[in-house]
Amino acid sequence: MSDLLDFQDAFVAALGGAPAALSPWLASREAGETGLSVYRNTIARGCVDALAANFPTVAALVGEDWFRAAAALFAREAPPTHPALLDYGEDFPTWLDRFPPAQDLPYLAGVAHLDRLWTEALFAADAPVLTAEAFTRLPPEALARAQVRLHPSVRFAAFEAGLPSLWVGVREGRDELDLSETAEGLLLSRPEASVAYRVVGPADCAFLAACRTGRSLAEAMGLAAEADPGADLQTLFAALIADGVFSGLDNGPRK
Repeated sequence: MSDLLDFQDAFVAALGGAPAALSPWLASREAGETGLSVYRNTIARGCVDALAANFPTVAALVGEDWFRAAAALFAREAPPTHPALLDYGEDFPTWLDRFPPAQDLPYLAGVAHLDRLWTEALFAADAPVLTAEAFTRLPPEALARAQVRLHPSVRFAAFEAGLPSLWVGVREGRDELDLSETAEGLLLSRPEASVAYRVVGPADCAFLAACRTGRSLAEAMGLAAEADPGADLQTLFAALIADGVFSGLDNGPRK
């Protein structure tokens, strides 16, 4: 077992740029370099393929050649830290934000962020979903004091422009795409088997952010009204219940 562990440590070191670590197990240095090159190329292709699968909206906007070239550079700078690549690319949106060739596409990092939220929603833990009946059991005073727990899969992001609508348009293969100047948010959740998403307004995002930080329903509604005084809060709350974004209800302050 000790020999195996020594070999594994040497192999990792060689992949990281210290090929001499493998010398005790190799007939020649040239043989080692050839094998490591093949292995590195296999890993690199796997990383690029994983990024293409995890950021399909970005890939659709910039084209396959541009995306795969950028993905290869990212994979070189930020190799995976565990064998599974299903959720690889956590730092890809931040990396794109400072990637010089992407500076002419200022919305690209935001699109990548939404792609990442979709992946996070997909792999989030399962949990029960609250229905409207759970809220009707409480009298109005108790409901105002209550706090709701968001479903583990819930993700949301607010933007000063209409980037969420652009993301949805690309994701759904629409021919006409537009980046409006209207403030929007995107809500994603996976109450059942697949990820659902919906473009929402600033009030929805303010309400959800308040719920996530443990504010009461009355406080969350107040913050939603501040974010958008014209929002119909009753309709907003009913739509969120229908989306299945709530998984728990606490009648009173959390301890």
